[in-house]
Amino acid sequence: MSKRAYNFNAGPAALPLEVLERAQAEFVDFHGTGMSIMEMSHRGAVYEGVHNEASSRLLQLLGNPQGYKVLFLQGGASTQFAMIPMNLLTEGKAGAYVKTGSWANKAIKEAKLIGETYVAASSEEDKYMSIPDLGNLQLPDHTAYLHLTSNETIEGTQFTQYPDTGSVPLIADMSSDILCRPFDLTQFGMVYAGAQKNLGPSGVTVVIAREELISNSPKHLPSMLRYDIQADNNSLYNTPPSFSIYMVNEVLRWIEEQGGLQAVEQNNRKKADLLYDAIDNSGGFFRGCAELGSRSLMNVTFRLANEELEKQFIKQSEQEGFVGLKGHRSVGGLRASIYNAVPYDSIKALVDFMNHFQQQNG
Repeated sequence: MSKRAYNFNAGPAALPLEVLERAQAEFVDFHGTGMSIMEMSHRGAVYEGVHNEASSRLLQLLGNPQGYKVLFLQGGASTQFAMIPMNLLTEGKAGAYVKTGSWANKAIKEAKLIGETYVAASSEEDKYMSIPDLGNLQLPDHTAYLHLTSNETIEGTQFTQYPDTGSVPLIADMSSDILCRPFDLTQFGMVYAGAQKNLGPSGVTVVIAREELISNSPKHLPSMLRYDIQADNNSLYNTPPSFSIYMVNEVLRWIEEQGGLQAVEQNNRKKADLLYDAIDNSGGFFRGCAELGSRSLMNVTFRLANEELEKQFIKQSEQEGFVGLKGHRSVGGLRASIYNAVPYDSIKALVDFMNHFQQQNG
């Protein structure tokens, strides 16, 4: 087999090699049907079996809490930015948002188009390099929900714990860190994630919500944008992205094979520690962007002394087989996205490259 790239892309991102190989083996003939999963009816028993397995597997990994429903939707997390207020911001209610960076800002911008919103906490004055303390949140009575972004892919910050919001539903965009560690789903009214970072390929968005939160969407909304219609139809109201959902099921199976979320978290911490240590012990040659207590396990952002040196670093890294180390165009710098499927050996290779680069240019 040809050599695999060291893939640090922010999304679409690395998938587990075992999953790709399994999909390859089943691609032309799925389980003796004489068809690919991509060729079969989404109304048939074979596809529905995969669909339902993915949904129950996901809940199982999260401890099977009662009263939650998994939806497989389309349009990415970006469509959820609008769908959430459309469905939940009823007359006289306001959406509360935690402002932590680029993705939180996009969610706020969309919600403002639909209804009343307010910012409950923000780390803007800190250039979004930390996570605000939500310990003493006071949410007014007319708050429909509190929305936060669990991990800011661009800035490289992540919540280490989630606030207790009492009777106000807590909603989280977990696109870039879902299943990177165990979390208590019962703290949330809803979590959602574009699949293309930790769950599978692009094309499907996973929503896990309390059934009562999504059981009564406003009747004036288009059918495709109503949570209740999607839930009542088991996400099969229209043709689902069947291949993406099949891949999500295989990635979830792979997580089980790793030993579940505890084992995945252990591995992720080992990877992140290795990389952050290399940055912190470089004598200032590399500088981490996010504040210590807010650093992401998934997206490691760092800088060099100047942009010239950063350009050189990116160019040389690409020649050595490293992909995706350029920071997001909105913030510049460097970023290594080290999602679940990025192997420890890739981080090890990156750290060796960084040390070598420092020797040459330090």
